[in-house]
Amino acid sequence: MKKLKRSARLVEMTQYLLMRPHTLISLTAFADRYQSAKSSISEDLAIIKEVFEEEGLGELHTLAGAAGGVKYTPKMDKNEAKAIIERVCHQLEQPERVLPGGYLYLTDLLGQPGLLADVGRMFATAFAGREIDVIMTVETKGIPLAYATAACMNLPVVIVRRDNKVTEGSAVSINYVSGSTKRIQTMSLARRALKEQSRVLIIDDFMKAGGTVQGMMDLLYEFNAKVAGVGVFVESGELGTEERLLEDYVSLAKLTSVDLRTKQMTIVPGNFFD
Repeated sequence: MKKLKRSARLVEMTQYLLMRPHTLISLTAFADRYQSAKSSISEDLAIIKEVFEEEGLGELHTLAGAAGGVKYTPKMDKNEAKAIIERVCHQLEQPERVLPGGYLYLTDLLGQPGLLADVGRMFATAFAGREIDVIMTVETKGIPLAYATAACMNLPVVIVRRDNKVTEGSAVSINYVSGSTKRIQTMSLARRALKEQSRVLIIDDFMKAGGTVQGMMDLLYEFNAKVAGVGVFVESGELGTEERLLEDYVSLAKLTSVDLRTKQMTIVPGNFFD
């Protein structure tokens, strides 16, 4: 790369860091890239770090030593996140979104790249302090959420299938009981998709009683893997006499009441904001 003026270098360095979250980049690599002294690079990084933290864009960690450098951790300010989720809650309260069984129509929202990027940063913020190797979700609506989170955390994605695909080779399949319908269903994961002892963050779009998430947790047991966390976009508080199958999870929004006759419902920010 040709030598840049400092203003241009700051812009390019910022973009370089934003595109490589959770990646350790040495000062030497920056110095070679911009043909600048390490002292100048350090000053630039100090400016970027200050702006990131003041604007709630994340944190820039400095690691000292010969193998050191800087690492960008994306985060989102809680106030900014709450403003976004409150707008989402308002959209979700539209009567036409109520589906039979008290479910919500989410597909159109999960097709908006801007919202997905914001949700990914929220989940990355919620689980920033945990050691995670891979993001897991079950097809299909959870897939965009998982990839958005993975992009912010620089992690691979593993997709649990409802049916085993021939193109994925041998797989491990389990039966699980849906927490909301009480029906026995099947999910499977290719043997090559997940290494043993992996620390897994489960991401899902909607959780009622938690049967699907519990099924994924049971599937992880077959791989001798560990659950590092569970994140759901919307949880339902309308369980009636049912019991939630899990307690340790992070939700961004919560359906607190729904009237299937009038299609009136109330949705509030989830426990991420508690």
